[in-house]
Amino acid sequence: MSVVAPPGYGKTTVLSQWAERNGQSFAWVSVDERDNDPKVLLTYVAEALNAVEPIDERVFDVLASPGSSVPGAIVPRLGAAFSSMTARVALILDDVHALRNRECQAALSVLADHVPGGSRLAMAGRLQPPLRLARLRAEGRILEIGPGDLSLDRDEASLLLRGADVVVGEDDVAELHRRTEGWPVGLYLAALYLREGGRLAGAAASFGGDDWLVSEYVEAEFLARISHRNRVFLTQTAVLERMCGPLCDAVLEADGSAGVLARLERSNLLLVPLDRRGQWYRYHHLFRDMLLAELQRLEPGLVPVLHRRAARWYERNGEPVEALGHWMKAGEADAAGRLVGALAFAAYQQGRVATAERWFGWLKDHGAAANQPTAAVLAAMISALTGKPGEAESWAEAAERAAAVASLPDGSASIQPWLALMRALMCRDGAEQMRADAELAAGTMAAGSFWRNSVTLYLGMAYLMAGDTGRADVLFEDVASGGHPGGPAVGVCVALAQRSLLAIARGDWEAAERHLSQARSLAREANLADYPPIAIVHAVAARIALHEADRPRALAELTRAQRLRPALTYAVPHLAVQARIELARCYLAVSDIVAARILLREATEVLTRRPSLGIFAGQAADLRVELSYARSSFAPGVTALTAAELRLLPMLPTHLSFPEIAEEMFLSRHTVKSEAMSLYRKLGASSRNQAVTRSRELGLLDG
Repeated sequence: MSVVAPPGYGKTTVLSQWAERNGQSFAWVSVDERDNDPKVLLTYVAEALNAVEPIDERVFDVLASPGSSVPGAIVPRLGAAFSSMTARVALILDDVHALRNRECQAALSVLADHVPGGSRLAMAGRLQPPLRLARLRAEGRILEIGPGDLSLDRDEASLLLRGADVVVGEDDVAELHRRTEGWPVGLYLAALYLREGGRLAGAAASFGGDDWLVSEYVEAEFLARISHRNRVFLTQTAVLERMCGPLCDAVLEADGSAGVLARLERSNLLLVPLDRRGQWYRYHHLFRDMLLAELQRLEPGLVPVLHRRAARWYERNGEPVEALGHWMKAGEADAAGRLVGALAFAAYQQGRVATAERWFGWLKDHGAAANQPTAAVLAAMISALTGKPGEAESWAEAAERAAAVASLPDGSASIQPWLALMRALMCRDGAEQMRADAELAAGTMAAGSFWRNSVTLYLGMAYLMAGDTGRADVLFEDVASGGHPGGPAVGVCVALAQRSLLAIARGDWEAAERHLSQARSLAREANLADYPPIAIVHAVAARIALHEADRPRALAELTRAQRLRPALTYAVPHLAVQARIELARCYLAVSDIVAARILLREATEVLTRRPSLGIFAGQAADLRVELSYARSSFAPGVTALTAAELRLLPMLPTHLSFPEIAEEMFLSRHTVKSEAMSLYRKLGASSRNQAVTRSRELGLLDG
């Protein structure tokens, strides 16, 4: 079901009434600006469905994973869970027009294809929902409700006025109905205006002209007729998306707000309670828009002041994310940057990468990156670990330029250890400099820092690339045995994988299996299955499977690594090259020379950008010689997919066209089309749908 209409047409009301009268169970998600993160949005959807009927726990596992792919893993699993529900459920997504994030929109379009028989998916908003409307119409699978369906007729208008305790004649009702064209909230505002003593002629005339939807006349006339105290309260608290008494007191610098909120609710003044205790409220969206417009017109300079007061209240009350939103709206880049530096790592750990990226983008758009070294370091590292090398480079440069003493959330005395850690991770100046940076970070970082394990891991990688495998193994053992409770568990998994590889090199396969088992157990517990660095764990698992002559298991591990490989870029060159070399060795062992050569080519491309990677450069050279003599009977197939083709693959199940995919991925249309054709050929598919089906069968996409 699609419910689309401008503000004030009762979209939410009609869905609520449907929910009350329908025999189905309802899963309701109200969307707002903060939901422009696909993992946040889809977590709400999953929790709403789970409240109706328990769904597959793996959905929540993949939602909690920091590195999981939304189109490649989360949406397919959630879709499968939805389609397998036995209870008849109506999933309602209200205010979907608030979703500007393309990944969120694409996720909903795919979810629409998984509605089980007897259940419903309803989307309401001011704009057309992100659905394949033409196809759904042709198949007769969609009910569309618009403004004409939601407008009140004359009798309904009369009932509304009587319900608001406004007594007018039938002719007056007819005139109001004609002027408002049955717009429900317009009639209600007119009723409130009349109830406060306004003239009928004024109420009717206010809806004439082109600007009938949000009439300045109604704003001015209605607000002019309520008490000064209420007018100040309404306009100034409109900066708040949700309200409680103490918060309003802080914003207004006054007392008694809780009582005012209770009185306003009793007067039906478009105030919506958010809980059953009468503590938290919000204004009707359109009413809030009108109040904000009035505030901007009368006191534009007061708006940032009110946001600053709200931000301080939220910080004092332990809600830094809410405070950050108000600091941003106040245009306070320094205060916002301070909170981004404190919050971004936790957001990343919880899988809310899009949220962290939105914060970073705000800082950049407001020219604040140069003054926010802590946030810049986090942005560089998160971008590097999620396969965005260009962004990582840009933020790293900003962090270096802003290398001043900063207030750091891990207790470090200065920004220098953070900068050194960032340089070690990105390894832009070779293995020797990586070791120097890691040693600097280790010597200056706070003892209890959540980065402590990461520093030790990168130091171990530097010694490994220098050929000092004994020292490297000791450092990897320290990482594996001393995981910081607030730090990234992925570092422990990578360290265990490195220990396993070193054991294989010594011929100690029993120790290698033991280290691998620990890494895999931790990866499951920490929901890291879709985190890019875990590719090295799959490479190790494939090598051990081949040693045990278990070819099917080895191929399954190689397929899992394929899904993660595209996000391992030159931004983390040591792991990107090492993982590809290990995977290439496995493909060589199963005589898939084409796949091995593609992996070697990708490793060489990274080495071209980052040539001084010690033993990894030598291993790549040795592998190149070995492959030059190899012959393969394999025709290029699914194992020959390039990193670029694998990056495109999760976009194919979405509703996005190739031009839209090109825009989303910052590629040319020609590039996307040619990569898609190559994908089809290697998958043995003749269409996009066939390619998706084949990829799901092979395990390259969840489904």
